[in-house]
Order: sequence, then structure tokens, then C-alpha cells
Amino acid sequence: MVMHMNMKIIKTGELEENCYIITLDKTIIIDPGSDADKIIDVILKDNLNLDSILITHHHFDHIGALKDILKYKNVKVYEYLDEGNYNISGFNIEVIKTDGHTSDSLTYYFKDYNMMFVGDFIFKGSVGRWDLDTGSYDALMKSIDKIKTYDKNTIIYPGHGDATTLAEEINSNMFF
Repeated sequence: MVMHMNMKIIKTGELEENCYIITLDKTIIIDPGSDADKIIDVILKDNLNLDSILITHHHFDHIGALKDILKYKNVKVYEYLDEGNYNISGFNIEVIKTDGHTSDSLTYYFKDYNMMFVGDFIFKGSVGRWDLDTGSYDALMKSIDKIKTYDKNTIIYPGHGDATTLAEEINSNMFF
């Protein structure tokens, strides 16, 4: 039986980065971009038990609030992980290396909930830039080929913009 999960999306900073706050019994923050006060206010207002932070990649707009949140509560930060299955804060998470936007890009697949948090790897109808430091078009294409093998009904939660599904991207995203 899959427990009910709660998720909030906070748009942070000038680039409107999506910071995700997901909770079962314990709470995970995915990509605390900036606006630490905004993120901490949600934790306090909803009386959440912040337990860990996941980082999809290390661009400033995804980690800008990390230090301030760790000052608020020192929790485990998951970054630079190897591919594989992990239990983090009560969630079963598959970590998938999705190089291309950056060489450290990770996707977090919550199979029990059919959700992927992809950072700037995939956007609705597009993909993240590959022309910045450590980016690579060839690596991005290999990562897309890898992601295409997952359940087509998987909901993709990007680092910016609206959620989409894998099926929608396969059918309409020219990079797929």
C-alpha cells in the first residue's frame, strides 16, 4: 500500500525555479533555489518534519537557499549520488544520472508515485541548455534515451515551468 504524499511547489528567485517540498511522515526539499525564508515559512506553517534535501544539479538557481536552510535545520543533503535505489526519508527513490545540462545532473524517480524530479534536464516541450560548463548535447541525448524506457504515464516535474508527462514529451518534444 502506498501512503498518501503531500507536495508543495514554491517558485523561487528571478528565474522562478521550482522548489519542491514533499512529505510522507518526513519532509524532503528538492532544489532549494533561493528565497530561503519562503521555504522555511512553509516548513514552519505546515509544521513539517524536514529530514533531507535532494539536489538535482548545482547551478545557483537550484542551490541558492541551501546554506540558509541548513542553518535553520542541519539535515542530510543528497547530491553526487551513484545511480541506484535508495530509501530517503521514507521514500523509495531511484537515482538516475541524466548528464547533459550538467555533468552532475540527477533525476529522482519516485516509482511508488510515478513521479520524476528532473531539474533542468527536461522541460515541458524542451530540454535544458547544454552549452554551459560541463554541459553536453551528446550526453543529453543519451540521458533522454535512458528516460524514454520508463513508464510513459510518469509525471515529470522540471526545475522551471509546468509539469508534464513522459508520454507527452515523447509525442511532442522534438528532442525526444
